[in-house]
Amino acid sequence: MEIQYNNAKINFSDTGKGNALVLLHGFTETLKIWDDFSEELSKHFRLVCIDLPGHGKSENVDEVHSMELMAEIVKTVLDHLSINKCVLIGHSMGGYVTLAFARMYEENLAGIGLFHSNAYADSEKAKDGRLRAIEAIRKNHHEFLTGFIPDLFAPANRESYKKEINVLVDEAKQMSKEDIIAAQLGMKDRQDSTDVLANAKYPVMFISGHQDSRIPINNIQAQLSLPETAYSLLLKNTGHMGFIEEKEKTLHFLKSFTQGCGLENN
Repeated sequence: MEIQYNNAKINFSDTGKGNALVLLHGFTETLKIWDDFSEELSKHFRLVCIDLPGHGKSENVDEVHSMELMAEIVKTVLDHLSINKCVLIGHSMGGYVTLAFARMYEENLAGIGLFHSNAYADSEKAKDGRLRAIEAIRKNHHEFLTGFIPDLFAPANRESYKKEINVLVDEAKQMSKEDIIAAQLGMKDRQDSTDVLANAKYPVMFISGHQDSRIPINNIQAQLSLPETAYSLLLKNTGHMGFIEEKEKTLHFLKSFTQGCGLENN
């Protein structure tokens, strides 16, 4: 399915019935990352998965895809579907978009989930790293992706998930340099959202990996005490890709969290 946003195509899926659960993918990913979850989740919820701009089948919207811009696009999709209340869960960059959505549209949320994501803004060191990544992308974005994506997995898991890694790399290579850079710039300039967690009037879910090279687990542990109600799943032998590295555990936890959010049917 698709809608138009500022003359750009935005792709999404809408399956199942009942309370609305919205899943957002991460940087260089697509809504396909949720394929292994969709069959089970759509038995219990109205499941909406969205290709964020410049990813998957969604088109580029601007030179910079800020978290606020992407949150506005998510809201546009939900309005199109007449969804007034949902649980919104995002992986990595999708978690940053989730937090931006929470700041902008709190009344539309029954719960949020940060799936290998966190509320901190980039440090100056992290911003410099993104600028270096952008230079590498401009030089050869396929080479960048070939190196970047395997490093998202725990070292011990890379060989056993080689097939899945290759699929992720091949799908990411469908993106243009401009698409990838727009997302990097948006993440680089995102604001700190710890106040969103501290003021959350809804439950907050955290899933994190002890071997996550992108989101240090101590960041998550420091943020667990901020919301009034928080649930966490800490995965010992997992990197940044728990939906693959620990599929059954993360699926069960995500489903249980959503069922516990007390969402009224739309």
